[in-house]
Formats: sequence, structure tokens, C-alpha cells
Amino acid sequence: MAGKKYAAAVDQGTTGTRFIIFNKKGEPVSAVYKEHEQIYPQPGWVEHEPMEIWEKTQQVIKASMEKSGVKAEEIAGIGVTNQTETTIIWDRKTGKPYHNAIVWQCTRTRDICQKLIDDGMEPYVKESTGLVSATAFSGPKLKWILDNVPGVREKAEEGEAIFGNIDTWLIWWLTGGPDGGAHVTDFSNASRTMLMNLKALDWDQKILDYLDIPRQMLPTIRPSSDKRFYGLTPESGPVGGEVPVCGDLGDQQAALVGQTCFSPGEAKNTYGTGCFLWLNTGNRIVPSPSGLLTTVAYGVEKDKVTYALEGFIAITGAAIQWLRDNLKIIENAAETEPIAKEVGDAGGIYFVPAFSGLSAPYWDMYARGAIVGLTRYIRKEHLVHATLEAICYQTKDILEAMRKGSGVEFTALKVDGGAVKNNYLMQLQSDILGVEVVRPTVEETTALGASYMAGLATGLWDNLEDLRANWSVDRVFKPRWTDEQREEGYKGWLKAIARTREWVEKGS
Repeated sequence: MAGKKYAAAVDQGTTGTRFIIFNKKGEPVSAVYKEHEQIYPQPGWVEHEPMEIWEKTQQVIKASMEKSGVKAEEIAGIGVTNQTETTIIWDRKTGKPYHNAIVWQCTRTRDICQKLIDDGMEPYVKESTGLVSATAFSGPKLKWILDNVPGVREKAEEGEAIFGNIDTWLIWWLTGGPDGGAHVTDFSNASRTMLMNLKALDWDQKILDYLDIPRQMLPTIRPSSDKRFYGLTPESGPVGGEVPVCGDLGDQQAALVGQTCFSPGEAKNTYGTGCFLWLNTGNRIVPSPSGLLTTVAYGVEKDKVTYALEGFIAITGAAIQWLRDNLKIIENAAETEPIAKEVGDAGGIYFVPAFSGLSAPYWDMYARGAIVGLTRYIRKEHLVHATLEAICYQTKDILEAMRKGSGVEFTALKVDGGAVKNNYLMQLQSDILGVEVVRPTVEETTALGASYMAGLATGLWDNLEDLRANWSVDRVFKPRWTDEQREEGYKGWLKAIARTREWVEKGS
């Protein structure tokens, strides 16, 4: 590893892309971020333009390397982390997408998911993949494109049209694209497609047959940290030299790794567009009766992975964006902290941001958002406060389900993501949960986790214990509420949730 000082990561999220270079201590050396367009063709539909994402990825890589002065030959390896489940099909010869990327938030596959349930396939899907039949996952999105975009199914059967989530799309382009790009994914991303068997760690033929998906269009499943490398960046690419691309993790799996939650029972919560609470269950596949998902955390060996339980909330940071972009009552997310502190509570209202249904632990794709408890007393400041509370209460829903599903009692929760900068939100989270909330020094743990996978593959770090040594605490938030406050607040939240359930009529 002579001359290799850094590992780097492409962190491709729902709203934008960043490239971060980390030193051997796990400290960020340089980071550049760019947003991309959110496309809403009709209510409930969400798309991204894949070529825009690739263009922005090239831009942030070049800018971050120029900003830092780091050369390609100094980077041991590059990892990719991504918004999981977002689905693309493209031409392997040209790289041209056949359709915009269908984003994980999109609900257009509701009928496909409902038919799967009606046909009695749901129990098999849950047993095989650890997932439920829900609009978030890639398999139904892939089927939708095959069924609705003319000519794509024929191209897929001929081997010309290939599928991938965003990780596969970017790795393909980073390693050459039409000129020999690697068509791969890792265990963690494959486990989010609703197409991978958790035990076999391979594509499930029964589900592929049911959804009528040609197997040849699927990527090869590889370890999350791959010593054989997925491929090398070309000299002419944005990195400016040959660097191994050898790490791949879904965004929440990457945050779990970045938080060094390597032991069974360790948990983290990531606050982004959505909110994601993960519990490491080691080498055990733990079926959940409580609306959680059983999934792959990471895999650093060919046929061996670490599993996890996940509680997934679709709309958290996106609710803040809604206040900014739709209602225009704030100009930026940072304003929510002083505004919420100004009133100190939500004035008796609850805001359930079920814009595209409720995810874990309810999994109600027919639910819709609601603001309840309104009186003439309520001002916009109370709505801002209620939005922060909604993030915290949805997290409590997941934590309660995890306690029931795993038997684990949590004493603290590690947190990361953009929203953890909001001290008021983190204190509110501690109050509502009744446990300590621990914020690490490095907040961008998603990118850090992906860079760790790349650095492990190339020997920049020797083992997982090397990574633990890098983790440090920035601040611990301790609960201040009484048990009575906590119980009364949560009781009101559950009443508000009940008002949103099955709002959309089935078949409408």
C-alpha cells in the first residue's frame, strides 16, 4: 500500500450526490455535493434522470479531487453507496436508459404489489427475501418498466437491456460503461430488490418467474468489500487514473458500517430524506412479526454475510423539504431549530407525513398524510415543531417494533445523517424515546462506510477493529421528559396515525 493514503466514496442519495475522500483515520479530507432534479410526472410518481445523476457524479469527483489536491495514485480504492431500490434499465451497448429511474418513493407499482398479495405470494416473498410486498422495492418497479415501456422486454430477453439499482448504474459507468463496465451489485443492495433469497444469497427463480423478469438482465452479486475488485476507473474517467472500485453498500447498510455497528445488538438511526433504524443481528436471519424488514447488512466474504433488522420510514427529511418547497414557511432546513425552540411544543397538533403511505411498522400503502388537532391557536411555528416531532415519533414506532421483534432493550441510539446537526431535534428524539442519543464526530457515516469497504478490500485497513478505533463521540443527548410526558405524547401520536390509515380506497 505504499503511497496509498486515502479511500473515497461516491454517496448517491435521493436528492443529490457527493464524493468524499477520507484519510486513514476516517476523517474527511474533501467533499463536494450537487443536487439533482426531482421529477413528479403525476401524484405519487417520483423519477430521476439517470444521465443527470452520472453527470453530477463526474462533477463532484473532479471537484473534490481538485479541491483537495489528492491524486488518483494516492487513493487505495473507491466505494459506492446509494439510494437503495431506485430502479434503472439501460442499453448495455450505449448506456442509454430506456426510462427515467423509478425512485424508491414512487407508488406507481401499488397494483403490482396488491396483486402479489392477492395471489398469495406475500408469505413466500417475506420468507425468501425478508421484505414485504411494498412499492418501495425494485422488483415491482422493474416489472413495471418491462410491462409498460415498449420494446424493453424484448431487449431484456435478447440480453441487451440490463437492470440495476443506482449502485450498479454508477459502478458500470465508473469502470468503463459501454467499454467493459462491470455489471455488478453487492449482497446489501441485492437484498433490497425483493428478488434475492436471503439464505441462498442468489436471485430467487420463483419470484423472477412470478414477476416475469428475465434473469439475464440482473447484475452479478458480489461481496460488499471485494478483494477481486469490480473493476478499475479508466485513465480518461473523472478520477483521472486507474483506481479500484471495490466497495458497494446500500446507503443504510453503509451508515451501519460507518457507525461501526459490527456486533449483534448494535443499532443506528440515519436521518435523511427518509429515516432508517437498523439493528445488527449477526449471522442470524431474524424473521420479524412486527412490521420490520429482515435484510443483509454487509458481506465481506464470498458466501457469508451479516444480517440486520430494519425499520424504514419513507418521509422524514422530505417533510422538512415539503415545508420549504410546497408551503414555503421556511427557506432552509436549518431554520427549523430556532423556529421550533420559539414555541417549545406543537400546540396540541400532530403531523403524520404519510405522503406516499405508511412504511414500517404499519406498511399501509393506502394511508395518506394528515394534520390533526388543529385549533385557532396554531401558528406555522407549531407546524414546524410538529414536523420535527413526526420524525421522532416515527422513530419510536420502529424502536417499539424492534424491541418486540428482537427482544433487545436499547440503552442508546447512534445517529447520523444531515438532520443530526439540529440539536433541538436530537434532544427531542431523546425525550420521546427515553434513551440516550449519541452523535458521532463524523456525521457523514454513509460515505464513510462505503469508503471503509473499499479500504478493507485494498488493505488500507486490515480488519473491522481498525475501523472501530476511528469512531468517536461528538455529543450525547440525555432524555429530560418524565415518563408521563412520554406516554401521553405517544398516545396522541398513535391516535393521529389511526386517522391516516386506509385513506385511499383499494382499486381507486
